[in-house]
Amino acid sequence: MSDKPKILYVDDEKINLMLFKYNFKNKYTVLTSLNGKVGLEVLESNPDIMVIICDMKMPVMNGYDFITKAKTVYPDKKFFMLSGYNITDEIEKAVDEGIILKYFTKPFDIQSMHDAIEKVIDTP
Repeated sequence: MSDKPKILYVDDEKINLMLFKYNFKNKYTVLTSLNGKVGLEVLESNPDIMVIICDMKMPVMNGYDFITKAKTVYPDKKFFMLSGYNITDEIEKAVDEGIILKYFTKPFDIQSMHDAIEKVIDTP
């Protein structure tokens, strides 16, 4: 059993999931999901997930809908969003309402994401 903090990354692009996992696997236990519906199932199965990062534009359920649903069930989790597109009204609303802590753009900056994650979890 790993004592590394557990994070969930949700993105419909497999290459992004692989890159994220590769870049963060040494510091965190990284779980991934290809869509929001499965992401909710992963959260249910892993109540110890501390941080959730998801893409905005995805089939099945977009990132805003996923985070809104997840946050009602798991209000103590820390949520971040990323997108390859400019900031949308939905993303701006999510930041303003405190639904997400921060918005990242693709391609993601590893150090910036790491710093944001570190701010919200207690890691040695």
